[in-house]
Amino acid sequence: MPVQHTRDARGFGHDDPVVRTVAELFDAVRAGAYGPDPAHERISLAFTTTQAVRHEGRARGYRNEVLSLRLDAALGSCAVEPGALPADALDDCVGATVADLLSHPLLPVRTAALDAYLAHVRPHTPGNGARPYPLAAGSSLSRSRARARAVVDLLPADSATPGEHLPVLVIGVVNSLLEQLRSRGRAYLPCDLKGGATEWGEPVLTDTAAQLERCGAVLASGMTLGNGTFQGLLDHAAETGKPLVMFAQTGSAVLPRFLGAGVSAVSAEPYPFFWLDGGPGIIHRYGGRS
Repeated sequence: MPVQHTRDARGFGHDDPVVRTVAELFDAVRAGAYGPDPAHERISLAFTTTQAVRHEGRARGYRNEVLSLRLDAALGSCAVEPGALPADALDDCVGATVADLLSHPLLPVRTAALDAYLAHVRPHTPGNGARPYPLAAGSSLSRSRARARAVVDLLPADSATPGEHLPVLVIGVVNSLLEQLRSRGRAYLPCDLKGGATEWGEPVLTDTAAQLERCGAVLASGMTLGNGTFQGLLDHAAETGKPLVMFAQTGSAVLPRFLGAGVSAVSAEPYPFFWLDGGPGIIHRYGGRS
């Protein structure tokens, strides 16, 4: 079947394929639709970043672990559950071609390799549709709150949301995002596979599919790409027209490829992530409100 292309709808500066599924994107990259043959591109460095945090004044903390792969000057990343990545996964990645890793048995490895390749050939620049958003230096909490404002700003105003006044489904609970929604009077449904409770004692829902019909918009972590649940969100948004805004450390270069195919906006945050230091930084926003 011939690959379709578009240039205008998503604001990309390239004649990129129109992809409607994650599988189609993998196939397009394997076929060289984005430029360099992935069989000739090798990963030079693989590493994991593990972090534990409890912001000042917050009752609860959390942990993160992220696999990152370097391809030339680009880095691709995929978050994993802490401790879930086998010790030999890094050895599998170093020196391997992108084509090899796109068929790796572990989804996080495949996702990080796809992200590294796309970050290499479609870096986060205005010519590729990205709008830089500076994050000022500060404490871990102040930078978390600044990022939350940048992400929530990508949601359409409540009055413009299909299913007006229905709650926002937040997939991948980040308390600063919930705090930002609360400050704007936006109702939300917190959802995360780990369950638990929010900073305000609200139960965290674990069945995402059961909540989709209850919401008017979806705000989802890029981790859904790495755990295999993103496609269901993309299909629902494409079918219903509901806004789907992604906040992405995982797959920051992957998710913009789905703008116009269900994704309405992306906050892309490639490595190094805002929580690694207190200095100034930049995230990249696609779609949504300017």
